[in-house]
Amino acid sequence: MRPTLEHGRHLRAWALTIARNVATDFHRREHVTSADVPDLESVDEPLPYEELRRLTAELPQKERAAVFLRYGYDLSYEDIGNALGSSSEAARQAASSGVRRLRRKELS
Repeated sequence: MRPTLEHGRHLRAWALTIARNVATDFHRREHVTSADVPDLESVDEPLPYEELRRLTAELPQKERAAVFLRYGYDLSYEDIGNALGSSSEAARQAASSGVRRLRRKELS
């Protein structure tokens, strides 16, 4: 490593993170399902906003926001938690609850 490279000791971790994300994206593209309600947890590209807005219209506000930010804007749960004024775990729970409601609605 170059001695003048600031934070050079994190370069390997940064490169491995990028490699992992590329592999994950590739894997997701191979397994995207097609259904009336998309399997939101496996979609690798953001859904068209109007479709996502239609799917989430009847969800409670916090769940709708969490699902929309996660699957429409591809934000991390930490960023969603910050946007909603809660923790990343609360954001994950809200998105998960929203997806479960959508699946139950589709089955009925």
